Amino acid sequence: MARQYFGTDGIRGTVGQPPITPDFVLRLAHAVGRVLRRTENRPRVMIGKDTRVSGYMLESALESGFNSAGVDVVLLGPLPTPGVAYLTRALRASLGVVISASHNPFDDNGIKFFSANGTKLDDAWEQAVEEALEEPPAWADSAVIGKARRLDDAAGRYIEFCKSTFASSLTLRGMKIVVDAAHGAAYHIAPLVFHELGAEVFSIGCAPNGLNINREVGATHPQALVAEVRARGADFGIALDGDADRLKMVDGDGRLYDGDELLYLVASARIDGGEPLVASDARVAGPGVVGTLMTNMAVETALRRRGVEFVRARVGDRYVLEELEARGWLLGGEGSGHLLALDKHTTGDGLISALQVLQACLRSGRTMAGLLADVALYPQVLLNVPLQKGRTWRESESFVALRRQIDADLGDEGRVLIRASGTEPLLRVMVEARDADLALRCAQSLAAASASD
Repeated sequence: MARQYFGTDGIRGTVGQPPITPDFVLRLAHAVGRVLRRTENRPRVMIGKDTRVSGYMLESALESGFNSAGVDVVLLGPLPTPGVAYLTRALRASLGVVISASHNPFDDNGIKFFSANGTKLDDAWEQAVEEALEEPPAWADSAVIGKARRLDDAAGRYIEFCKSTFASSLTLRGMKIVVDAAHGAAYHIAPLVFHELGAEVFSIGCAPNGLNINREVGATHPQALVAEVRARGADFGIALDGDADRLKMVDGDGRLYDGDELLYLVASARIDGGEPLVASDARVAGPGVVGTLMTNMAVETALRRRGVEFVRARVGDRYVLEELEARGWLLGGEGSGHLLALDKHTTGDGLISALQVLQACLRSGRTMAGLLADVALYPQVLLNVPLQKGRTWRESESFVALRRQIDADLGDEGRVLIRASGTEPLLRVMVEARDADLALRCAQSLAAASASD
């Protein structure tokens, strides 16, 4: 049965429109609670949220839904998504729940879940919840209704966890760092992490009002960070998104680095320092890194020059995680800034990823630009082409032939990626090549061929 509500990362939409309404969210929590009670007598869930004004409403609906199914609730308040994952695992809860729409504007919101181990849940679990949603409610008797309490030191616990992933022999003393929390879930956490490790911290995007999350700040709008780094004469800039699971960084020259570059930087620094890329219990032949279909080809080429295998997963950090776990590797990520270091955390974490980059610079004595000197990202051109209803690009012989010819012309100097959007009737045509003009011409040819077919 096809899933009706769950997307690639939980359930998301516009507040006040199905499914992001209080009545549905109550039903959702009740259904999840019933699924949990199939294997546990008294489940306990952690609920965290970002700073959207709608979080209050959805938090109350979740609390009621879980309690009505006989599930206890621990309210964490505003906390980054990876912070909820950490506390779920650390406090041995049954489930972690995050109220967030990540990098979306304030009028969107969503619900996503983490297992007791702090990892994203699989498709089978989501399917079980959707099936439970179709069943009539089974309200718990008064004697077994769930209870709720608040964990007052949730932020402090997570701050200490983030700091524990940074080498105790190192300090950020003497560094000036600008931190942009996107007016989101890390607004009261991110500045303290870097300050307590010794840095002089300047904050932007740390004054949420419920309506300004991700607005012209954060990882999706890094220009504000670039300007502030230059104005302050800072050494580094760190931009998170609304729920702080993705990262962009800026160096002292005001150069912006995306997730592809940061992934290579951390992997390369580990190779240089003799640090692991493979889990200690992994049964694999050699080291590797996982990216996605969209990861820049220059990263793949540079890693393979260093003897590191590179594998592409589907777009989405959950699919990167699945590949890492299957292969026993530790590092993976996306160009958007979702980075995973599985020897540090079970999920993508913008703060921990930033600390890994800073640690690499300190240990090597090199700048970010210096650590990336042998990686020059290939120009990428991405065009969106409307899809004719009921047709796929694979059905067009002329389009397939043109794509085959372009693949041959590019050879080892580029690549083509064609994929249908998962949310819109669009065909996404991406061409990557060492030469920007060539990439543009090839992409335009493919787009024209697709549109005219």
